[in-house]
Amino acid sequence: MDDFLSRALDLASVQGASYCDVRLVETNQERFVVRSGAVDTLSNDESLGIGVRVLVNGFWGFASTNIVSAAEVDRITGLAVEIAKASAQSNNGPVSLGPPVTSRGVYTTPIQVDPFSISSEDKLGLLLESDRRMGSVKGISARTGNLIFIKEHKTFANSEDAHVEQTIYEAGGGIMATARGNGEVQRRSYPQSMRQQGCAGWEFVDAMDLVGNAERIATEAVALLSADHCPSGVTTLIVGASQLGLQIHESCGHAIELDRVLGSEAAYAGTSFLTTDKLNNFQYGSEQVNITADSVRLPGLGSYGWDDEGVPAQSTPVVENGRFTGYLTSRETAAGLDLGLKPNGSMRAASWNRIPLIRMTNVSLEPGNWELEDLIADTEDGIMMEMNRSWSIDDRRFNFQFGTEIGYEIKKGKLGKILRNCTYTGITPEFWNSCDAVCNDKLWTMWGIPNCGKGQPGQIGHTGHGAAPARFRNIQVGVMK
Repeated sequence: MDDFLSRALDLASVQGASYCDVRLVETNQERFVVRSGAVDTLSNDESLGIGVRVLVNGFWGFASTNIVSAAEVDRITGLAVEIAKASAQSNNGPVSLGPPVTSRGVYTTPIQVDPFSISSEDKLGLLLESDRRMGSVKGISARTGNLIFIKEHKTFANSEDAHVEQTIYEAGGGIMATARGNGEVQRRSYPQSMRQQGCAGWEFVDAMDLVGNAERIATEAVALLSADHCPSGVTTLIVGASQLGLQIHESCGHAIELDRVLGSEAAYAGTSFLTTDKLNNFQYGSEQVNITADSVRLPGLGSYGWDDEGVPAQSTPVVENGRFTGYLTSRETAAGLDLGLKPNGSMRAASWNRIPLIRMTNVSLEPGNWELEDLIADTEDGIMMEMNRSWSIDDRRFNFQFGTEIGYEIKKGKLGKILRNCTYTGITPEFWNSCDAVCNDKLWTMWGIPNCGKGQPGQIGHTGHGAAPARFRNIQVGVMK
């Protein structure tokens, strides 16, 4: 296969490209879904292809194919060069990539048990038993369970002498119980609202204990049907770790993607309120808020050896003691601004047939010092909300509203009755500046979000978000009056 990569690099140079990179990607994916006692999905998909990206006179061209042969490599390389020449007719200026990338090496996600070594019968058996236990609870109208396993083998080479090879494993799953009654539909999910997914092996799924939690979440779904509604007003809010992971994704992760800041995503996914004048000059949150973007902390879905430009995995502080200090960058965006930025390994493509984009890696709120019990005891009056049910945020990542599956009343430092249809709303910097406490690393979890959309044509990205429960003061909850 290396011969095909070398062939594309050599041909691109002969045809006038000043830079070329090639990605050869092979992916295997297994999916299992059980719905209300029946097997809904059992699939095993394979994909193999090669993508060539070139710069000609400072303009990009890209082409790809799923036919990995010498003739096809020649064809798509020539096509990428033609597209680059045509791109020169646009109004955008020529691209600079900055210092060369010459990475070399091999990386494999460290796993304990290869998930593809576990039989389909065992995987379906786990889901069917979880489904049976959810169904044993009176009042449950629907149950869903799913598992997913991915193995991606990728080879990258560029004309600057980089050559890296990596094998990324992902594993994940989840269950959900839905109850109907009293004119309501309520659901409870575990471990989070879609599924928990990470760069790991079968041990990741095994540790979730889906079977052991199935009856509990079904019971909670039924209890929500008759629970009190979330009150309306301004109060103290403790946000659980799973919900906070999505909050970080939507209000920080997307906002720090430098291509969005510079307007490249304006037509589809929007821009960002974190404009370049705010770098090192803006109080994003309180002093308790420290947020890091990294591609090294497992089992985060943003963990790997090198990104799709061959830039090594690394860690970048983006909020330090509340102050905004960093972006997710590419070679092009880092070199194109006089801000002292460097590419930080954030460029990823969804597959061989997509061009790399700036994508979130593992964007995480660093843990604080509080025990959850102490944080609740220190809260005189408020609500604790957990597990996402709905979200809405504007295209600059500024105004937002989130709904959660479940809430708990806090009175005089103790958790009280459960609450249904909980929502909270806010403005991103005001919200994060209202944070006065973050729980410690014992409650810190790396959550996976495997369905992040971006780009035209669209690409689904897999991102990680570490979080522990945190407290926010003076937050609008419920329906605004």
